[in-house]
This record gives sequence, C-alpha cells and structure tokens, in this order.
Amino acid sequence: MATFIKPKTEILDEIDPKTILEKIEKAGRTCYKSEDKITEHSCLRFVDNVIRRGHESVIEHEKITAKVICDRGVTHEIVRHRIASYSQESTRYCNYKGGVTFIIPHWIDMKEGEYHHKDRYDLFGEASENTTNPAWFWFSACIDSEVFYQQCLQHGWTPQMARSVLPNSLKTEIVMTMNLREWRHFFKLRTAKTSHPQMREIAIDLFSKMKNLIPVVFDDITWE
Repeated sequence: MATFIKPKTEILDEIDPKTILEKIEKAGRTCYKSEDKITEHSCLRFVDNVIRRGHESVIEHEKITAKVICDRGVTHEIVRHRIASYSQESTRYCNYKGGVTFIIPHWIDMKEGEYHHKDRYDLFGEASENTTNPAWFWFSACIDSEVFYQQCLQHGWTPQMARSVLPNSLKTEIVMTMNLREWRHFFKLRTAKTSHPQMREIAIDLFSKMKNLIPVVFDDITWE
C-alpha cells in the first residue's frame, strides 16, 4: 500500500515583524550614523526605502526558516539556491518499509489517501492498460515502484540501495533557511509563470504566507 498526499509548506519561525524591521533599521543606520532618527515607527519606512533604492544587503541581517513537503524533483530545484541552508529527509537512512509516500501533482485529480494497485481502475475510470489517460500511467508507475522498493528491502538491500527504484514523485521533507534578500530572489524566480508548475505551487504558497507576515519586505513582488 502506498500513500498519496499533496504538497505543504510551513513557516517554522515565530515571526515578530516589528522586531525584524527594527533590527534591520538599526543595522542599516549604522552606515550613515543616523541612529538618532530611529523612532517607534520609523523602521517600516526605513526598510521600504532601502528596498526601493536597491540596498538589499541590509535586509540580509534577518532570515526565515520554512519547511516544505513536496516531491524530490522540486527539491532538486530548490537546492540550486545556494545562499541558503538545507536539511532534507534522507533516502539513504530513512527506511520506508512501512509504506512509501508520493506527492500528487496539482494537475492530477485525486484525493489524498492510501491506495492499492487495484485502485487505479476506480480512480481513473479505466478497466485495462489500453487507457490513454496519462494519470493512469503515473499512478501505476508510483504504485509499482513501491512494490519493487519493498521487494528489494525484503531481499537484503539497504534503503540507500533500494531507493534507486523510487521516482521523482517520492515525498520528501526539506527545511530551508534563507535571509530576506535571498527569499525575495527565490520568489521572483520561482513564482514566475515560466517556473515548473509544482515549484511554482510551493513558491506561491510560501510567498503568500511571508507577505502576510512582513508585507513591506515583499509588497513589490507580484506573481499573477
């Protein structure tokens, strides 16, 4: 039996926007020795100004950590952003003998849950391999790889050996930490319409959450 789920994101930090903006302002004003201009509410305008003027190195003083649950194909793209720290679920050491979990692409219409081989017929309304529905083949590839993975384990292979039969749709979890400037760069690239659809799905979800937390840092970025 295999489990199929949809991607998810989570902000791991307890964000206090005012504290973050005040720290950025204090760091930035060091450059001009203008600390005397700091007021209770001056940080908002200061951060807005440095971003508008392109002085984004100042916002590198703050970071946000997020957790993403997605397929391994997406994480191959995420880790291309090198100004970041990553901790990812390891297929070398994690043993999925209890069942493999896969990520449902948003273009495939199916509910989250546990499924068997026979469920492919009920899910996609086809009675045989003569179907022309690509979703039928995708589901079959995932569910078959789970069987082969378990058989490899049963015949003495270690998880790091058996993982070679698993597809990009395998669920993985990755914790990623970026400074605010790199998050801006990440969102500009990964929310674009030319981005991979599954990467864009993750990026838009994270972007919406971070923009709600610290609007001034992300207000000028649009993805529609």
